[in-house]
Amino acid sequence: MAKLRDWFAPKDMTEGTPWKRIVEFAIPMLIGNVAQQFYNTADSIIVGRYVGDNALAAVGSAFPVLNILLVLFVGVATGAGIMVSQYFGAKVRERLSRTIGVCITLTAIVSLIIMLVGPPITRPLLSLLNTPASIIDWCTDYIIILFVGSIGFSYYNILSGILRGLGDSVSALMFLIISTILNVILDIWFVAGFKMGVPGVALATVIAQTISAILCFIKLLRMKDVIDFRLEMLKPLKEYVVQIFKLGLPSGLTQVIFSIAMVTVQSLTNTFGEMVIACNVIVMRVDGFAMMPNFSFGIAMTTFAGQNVGAKKLDRVAQGTRDGLKIAVGVSITITIIILIFGKYLMSIFTSTTELVNLSMHMMRILAAGYIAMAVTQVLSGVMRGAGDTMTPMWISLITTIMLRVPTAYAIAYFTRSPAYPTGRPESVFISLLVAWVCGAIITSIFYKIGNWRNKAIVEKG
Repeated sequence: MAKLRDWFAPKDMTEGTPWKRIVEFAIPMLIGNVAQQFYNTADSIIVGRYVGDNALAAVGSAFPVLNILLVLFVGVATGAGIMVSQYFGAKVRERLSRTIGVCITLTAIVSLIIMLVGPPITRPLLSLLNTPASIIDWCTDYIIILFVGSIGFSYYNILSGILRGLGDSVSALMFLIISTILNVILDIWFVAGFKMGVPGVALATVIAQTISAILCFIKLLRMKDVIDFRLEMLKPLKEYVVQIFKLGLPSGLTQVIFSIAMVTVQSLTNTFGEMVIACNVIVMRVDGFAMMPNFSFGIAMTTFAGQNVGAKKLDRVAQGTRDGLKIAVGVSITITIIILIFGKYLMSIFTSTTELVNLSMHMMRILAAGYIAMAVTQVLSGVMRGAGDTMTPMWISLITTIMLRVPTAYAIAYFTRSPAYPTGRPESVFISLLVAWVCGAIITSIFYKIGNWRNKAIVEKG
């Protein structure tokens, strides 16, 4: 029983063999990220099967808009995770507790902003993006419901991020699995049973995420041996708010950059018609699973680096980075091979339309090698963020997305126009993404070697 409780306790990553600590943390993270991806994938499979390909396209077209408007929360969550991991590693209980309390208050404020600002601008933004008339109503309904219910999404992600910063990736995993199962059940009930269509999928997601947020909050309340959770801790002290945004804003802006690129490229994708839009949705769903190990190792390295930088063990950070790179690249190579061999079967889960399956597999082959490059980017960026350097990954994202991916996509589309493809070849969207991933890995490696991230720790202020 004691060993079971240990799995759900905070993990000190400043001791023990680095690669073992990273893997112990990353495996629950990986399972959790796969479960998180099931939220979106279940939505896509169920609406694609029970409503149709246009409904599938509607759900997929909604995500670039959602991402760009949820950026405030991303900043709070990232800054919180870095501060929690460093203060936990440095064993500064007072600052750790106040950081968590301030994050809870900031999340409430950010959620309120999203709930008020999001719904009125949804349809105008979708129209600006050339969203086809056949799917714009569904897109609008889907996004508005998620905005109104964003408090559940926000609190789950911020609270699970805090748990991970404390080294507890298992509790967040268990709560997410419970929520994911509930989400799938409600999806089927609302869409197939009540015939609610796309809005039913959004409502199911909101309910499931809210429950997972409640479970995370209960877990934090019980961690009295690590943190002090008193009402006074919720006061948004200026020092903590400034530090959270100082660390988190670059990561938030990184998400803005990604979202702007997605929105801009989505506008190009929409010109190719419903078939290519649906293809893009399917590829991005499979891509979401393929990218999960990279994201998991990236977050694991952020926590590992944060705790060890807080404990002033930079040699251990270097060893952990080498170990993390080897494991992440090896896993990505394996996943790439699996996608190339079995990808068509994965595409068939989403639709029975043969043309759509073949088109999706064609695009997936273009992206495949990029997952290996992203393994390098995520691990090294995770280390830099964990050390407190969130600016460098932001600038790299700016270069590879706004200055590279978007112009490349439009240039390829422009120069491949023909009578058969009046707006250009749809491959332009995926080739540009591959180029951005590979260049991002190269640039990130260079800045990691330069090493300015080693001087960004915040614990001296503790």
